[in-house]
Amino acid sequence: MSEGGFHVHGPHDHAVEHATTHGDSFSGRIAVMTAIFATIGALFGYMGGATQNDALLYKNDATMKKTEASDQWNFYQAKSSKQNLAELGATLATGEFVEKYQKEVERYKKEKEEIKVQAEKFEAASKVAEAKSEASMHVHHRWAQATTLIQIAIALAAITILTRNKGLMYAAYGAAGGALILGALAGMHI
Repeated sequence: MSEGGFHVHGPHDHAVEHATTHGDSFSGRIAVMTAIFATIGALFGYMGGATQNDALLYKNDATMKKTEASDQWNFYQAKSSKQNLAELGATLATGEFVEKYQKEVERYKKEKEEIKVQAEKFEAASKVAEAKSEASMHVHHRWAQATTLIQIAIALAAITILTRNKGLMYAAYGAAGGALILGALAGMHI
């Protein structure tokens, strides 16, 4: 940055400038490695976010299906109450009213069966969506673990440039390798 005739730059800028003018191939390789790690980390982060969103959508769908099932079971209970009242009416009534109440009892039985089928269908759909949500969250955790490891690899690479310690370079490669393995497991939904 230039202000009032002075040129001010940070230590990192100086190191990059020095490496460029003096041809430091070690720093150059580490810089390229860091850029590759950052790109991989961005991809892992994106996939982690995408799978988390999928998990939340499935969880929301499961909740909606549970609510719909609950509504159906409430309708079922209401029909049962009406059926019970019709049965009581048939027991207490005489003459033509007995037949009227018996028809209502049969109608409520039929309606309850239809409602029961719907309620069970919503419950089954809720369980399927819940399982999909759990599977997506598992994959999300794999992506998050891979992202964390690649970030550790980037940090180790930065320290490697500063210290020129080849052991740290190999540790960075190891962390990146672990991240790639976890990313592959996430990609295979394992």
